[in-house]
Amino acid sequence: MSEPTSPSTASEKAGPSAGEGPDFNKGGGILPAVAQDAQTGEVLMLAYMNAESYAETLATGRAVYFSRSRKRLWRKGEESGNVQLVREIRIDCDGDAILLKVEQVGGAACHTGHRSCFYRRVTERGLEVMGTPVFDPSQVYGKKGG
Repeated sequence: MSEPTSPSTASEKAGPSAGEGPDFNKGGGILPAVAQDAQTGEVLMLAYMNAESYAETLATGRAVYFSRSRKRLWRKGEESGNVQLVREIRIDCDGDAILLKVEQVGGAACHTGHRSCFYRRVTERGLEVMGTPVFDPSQVYGKKGG
């Protein structure tokens, strides 16, 4: 029987240690972040975080993302009021993806008004819309639609 692996060797083989956060040196400093309903496990949305948005999320307990199109922080719910209260954060084994378990306030995570951004299912006939919007985007965002 071989000698047990030392803790330092085991953590090196397993990837980032338990005490490490996301590795923002990967992905050009922007990592994918999945928001999941903390109670039901439903996947609500995929967004991106940089070190600044991650730090603000930790400090405030509210989901803050990095908008790749606007090139700025995006405080989820800043326009719609549909904020995400972070209940738990998990980092994947490589340190290059983030999972936020959230309480979705306001009922909708998606700018289209749907509870989840994953409201379309692929079928043999094409995309099938699942569920109905919780709110009308034109009423919340105006003409720009989110």
